[in-house]
Amino acid sequence: MPTREDIRIALEADPRFQVCAEASDAAGAVEAAVRDRPDICLLDIRMPGGGVAATWEISARLPETKIVMLTTSEEESDLLAALRAGASSYLVKTIDPRRLPHALADVCEGRAAIPRDLVTAMIEHFRSTEPRRRALRGGELAERLTSREWEVLGLLSQGLSTAQIARRLVLSKSAVRAHIAAVVRKLGVADRAAAVELFRARSET
Repeated sequence: MPTREDIRIALEADPRFQVCAEASDAAGAVEAAVRDRPDICLLDIRMPGGGVAATWEISARLPETKIVMLTTSEEESDLLAALRAGASSYLVKTIDPRRLPHALADVCEGRAAIPRDLVTAMIEHFRSTEPRRRALRGGELAERLTSREWEVLGLLSQGLSTAQIARRLVLSKSAVRAHIAAVVRKLGVADRAAAVELFRARSET
């Protein structure tokens, strides 16, 4: 697997890129990003302090900066968490360091860089959730749920607790409870159990 030094050497060898900062943890990455305002940030989802947390912070404070996750993880859940947090691309460290500058150049031009296997997993995830969203849209909804509320409702239907949903979506438990309250209100049901029951019933029709 390429080290941080390998990555820096590969990028500095390409005239299209200049490495403006390096950091060993999430806090350092956020600090360096805010200070230097780079075009691209390379983060590791497993970095100390959490790459997803750093992505949330950097994407919120520097919306023009493109964030690329470069990590050893090939887990679908990590890919989805990174994209939800604001990453524009997701690369695995098995990539040849000599190929990395070309992948990042694609990101600069507005194209996503994601391994094919993970693209397939992402499409399957979308296919498995989108029919349920379509099934629920109708007269019983006073308002359309937000994307985050759909995610929370879908995870509730899988039997996840508030704490488990918070960990999955990298949110506080109070934020998850707020989303659940909004779902219950918009669906016009009594509680979360009724919301899940409606979700499942509509998904099966």
